[in-house]
Amino acid sequence: MSTATAPAKPRPTKPRVADQQLLIGGKWVDSVSGKTFETLDPASGEVICRVAEGDKADIDLAVRAARAALETGPWGRMNASERGRLINKLADAIEAHKEELAALESLDNGKPIGDSLAADLPLSIQCYRYYAGWADKVFGQTLPINGPYFCYTRHEPVGVVGQIIPWNFPLLMQAWKWGPALACGNTIVLKPAEQTPLTALRVAQLAQEVGFPDGVVNVVPGFGPTAGAALSGHMDVDKIAFTGETGTGKIVMTAAAQSNLKRVSLELGGKSPNIVFADADMDAAVEGAYFGLFFNQGQCCVAGSRLFVQESAYDEFVHKIVAKAKGRKVGDPFSTDTEQGPQVSQEQFDRVMGYIDAGQKDGAKMLAGGGRVGEKGYFVQPTVFTDVTDEMRIAKEEIFGPVMSILKFKDTDEVLARGNRTNYGLAAAVWTRDIGKALRLSNGLKAGTVWVNCYDVFDAGAPFGGFKMSGIGRELGQYALQLYTEVKTVTMAL
Repeated sequence: MSTATAPAKPRPTKPRVADQQLLIGGKWVDSVSGKTFETLDPASGEVICRVAEGDKADIDLAVRAARAALETGPWGRMNASERGRLINKLADAIEAHKEELAALESLDNGKPIGDSLAADLPLSIQCYRYYAGWADKVFGQTLPINGPYFCYTRHEPVGVVGQIIPWNFPLLMQAWKWGPALACGNTIVLKPAEQTPLTALRVAQLAQEVGFPDGVVNVVPGFGPTAGAALSGHMDVDKIAFTGETGTGKIVMTAAAQSNLKRVSLELGGKSPNIVFADADMDAAVEGAYFGLFFNQGQCCVAGSRLFVQESAYDEFVHKIVAKAKGRKVGDPFSTDTEQGPQVSQEQFDRVMGYIDAGQKDGAKMLAGGGRVGEKGYFVQPTVFTDVTDEMRIAKEEIFGPVMSILKFKDTDEVLARGNRTNYGLAAAVWTRDIGKALRLSNGLKAGTVWVNCYDVFDAGAPFGGFKMSGIGRELGQYALQLYTEVKTVTMAL
């Protein structure tokens, strides 16, 4: 008796993309200057399409459109529940186009199509649905103040919000920014990263199709020194939200301060300590550390890039993780068995290779990787360094690539002090079966997120952000609503 077998799933194909315009005030337009720039396929270095290049003139038009949508358009008068319904409709549209968006993300960013489908799309959809539910639950309080008065607070939209997102998770970072801002009733001018503008523009098109009023969301691709600087320093932008590297965050904050003291939230870099005690489930810790560093080609702000392993377990751990790194499949993002794609750009490829050279020069032992994969595209071998010390560049500076640095430690006091010896404070992780050690490290580590016996666990309901130079404010969860509302006190004599 023969059994029927399901037909093999077709291999995902690279989409063809037409040249792209800006979205300003509900209209797709060329840039005022007429300039365009190329967005490249990082797997080949070839041009995908040309994108309109926005600058100060385009940002001015987008801010004007966002202001009009807020103050004279239907958005400012819309019921909160209706805003929530529109955000849910956007989530529905993204879900209906998830294969298309995943392919576009993998084409423009280089991440494996399996990761786009399993992580980026579900998390983005979850984020929009989460904030759709918050739209009619943003409320103030009645306050029993002294005297014959009725006093209450209102949580009102900040206003016109400028948002600048990075290239490592374009769809997801757009969702993290748009979800809470729209739920609170703000209007938006978004500048996507110049390396990865395509999914932001496609989601904006879907927002138009589901009925967002003109000017509520505006998307202006361009470069940091022109479009980004114009948005950060614009006198009629009420708040700027930026995700990216710490040096650029300082520039954004300075521009905001020197213009109109607009509200600022920043999600910046990290050099996260990932701490493995000898009493941990070693196989689980190896898997977690491997994923926590190599996921998304190492291009994660929370990457566990300072991997501390207790000395009595060091050799066993190193042996296991080096074997995994050597077996990692690097290649075409549209192949379903690919685990690692290219770095996002030539610039990022060169940066990562520079850190690999620095690690070798500083005396770290390279046990895996260290070279390029293939002759075209920006592929880097998964690289593992051991015998790393705290003073080496690869242990101090954010690499943002598939380069693992393994450091040895003796005891809890030592690793807690060393884990905190950084200007960053975005994330950390602890692997142990001892609940006392887990709690002590979780409480003592200066990081906005601490994972215990897991890594890279994200949910729209759990706040995310950093201590120290890793940022200001919290995204996700109820906490993100604070970034996009102003509190007004109203007192009435009785």
